Amino acid sequence: MQRKETLYLKIAKIIEEQIQNETLLLGDKLPSIRSVQKLHNVSINTAKQAYLELESRSLIESRPKTGYYVSKTSQRKLALPSVTAIADAGKGKTPEDLISKVYDTIAKPDVTQFALGLPGRNFLPLAKLNKGVIKAIRSRSDSGTDLEPVQGSEHLRREIAKWSLVLEGKVTEDDLVITSGAMNAIYHALMAVTKPGDSVAIESPAYFGILQAIKLLGLKAVELPTHPVYGIDLDALKKVLPAISACCFVTNFNNPMGFQMPDENKKELVRLITAYNVPLIEDDIYGNLYFGAERPKPCKFYDEAGLVLWAGSVSKTLAPGYRVGWIAPGQFKDKIIRQKLVQTVCNPSLYSDVIADFLEHGRYDHHLRMFRNKLYANYLQFQRAVETYFPDNTKISQPKGGFMLWLELDKRICTEDLYDAAGAMNINFAPGRMFSQHDQYNNCMRLNYAMEWNDRAEEGLQKLGKLVKNSI
Repeated sequence: MQRKETLYLKIAKIIEEQIQNETLLLGDKLPSIRSVQKLHNVSINTAKQAYLELESRSLIESRPKTGYYVSKTSQRKLALPSVTAIADAGKGKTPEDLISKVYDTIAKPDVTQFALGLPGRNFLPLAKLNKGVIKAIRSRSDSGTDLEPVQGSEHLRREIAKWSLVLEGKVTEDDLVITSGAMNAIYHALMAVTKPGDSVAIESPAYFGILQAIKLLGLKAVELPTHPVYGIDLDALKKVLPAISACCFVTNFNNPMGFQMPDENKKELVRLITAYNVPLIEDDIYGNLYFGAERPKPCKFYDEAGLVLWAGSVSKTLAPGYRVGWIAPGQFKDKIIRQKLVQTVCNPSLYSDVIADFLEHGRYDHHLRMFRNKLYANYLQFQRAVETYFPDNTKISQPKGGFMLWLELDKRICTEDLYDAAGAMNINFAPGRMFSQHDQYNNCMRLNYAMEWNDRAEEGLQKLGKLVKNSI
């Protein structure tokens, strides 16, 4: 097994170097997988793994029925963001004030909205969802007024289990609990595996919703150094594992960095938490928004001890306001069901029916294919615009999926001050300080590219870039 992993990474490195030294140019067609197999005298699977590795890093892209090509994102002009040394972080201002400030503006239609972590309406199948609601009302004798089981709609749980092919049958309908979105699932998970005063390991920068949940429950967040391509520093995690009660990570298309943790790292992460008997809350809300050839596996796939609590939802992909999420909590299922009975009793049955119907009849898969294509096209537009309008020393993340872009600007720039200046021009973004409990990432920002790409969006980025240049 080790030999196979070494071989495919070696092949991938050779091709990567050819792209970097421009032996292979943007748009060039790569040799077929069969040719790579013969050239390197390896198995078909090893050749495929090499191409999947390159695709997961956005260096190459597959085109149906024609093969693999050097991708448009391979010719980056700007560097990747830095890995922050968390130990040196100050403990001054906390982000609550800034989070409230940003959220106060999100409902204003005249604002060019780069801050909101939600897909624009043009990305959503609104007409089909409306039909689904009407169908659900007509097909229920109670018109949706009866209570569901506490664990959630059996129909919806069965469809989620059937649809989660990436887990290869390791999750059944009985393993799942329906929640009010992914954040509700994460909150339940934190409650189930910790007590006030416990420490929870998180990435840094981290999604501010997770930071707020940890604080609200009286827990301590332990921020760990995080690489913009490979994710959490596993050596740093290993050092703190004896002193923490849980981990909470976004392993696929992390918010805000956009990285996809490699499979080898996920396996090692699961091995570590199992050895130390520390639960992992895995927020996999973006896992279906991949740019590569296949959906990346979550850590849950490698979990044999029931220590991974796998959370997902349709809030980022289909219907944000429906608040339909789920969790496969492993050995903590009964505790989470008891918590849910006390907190919310059950979920709205109509929305469960609509989502179950979407899953059952293939409409969700069709929608996701269209969604991913739009997201990837938008990512390329945003990358081009940042390279064109922002200073040359701007650092930009390289997401493998999802819809978040993380920018690291000149150290002299404070994005909180920039936020006020941009707000005066009706432009919104998420300042970096929101993504840490410490007073750090002050020269960073997060942009959401799941919005309609038009002249207004481009003009917003142009103005934002000009503001950055004028602030240096």
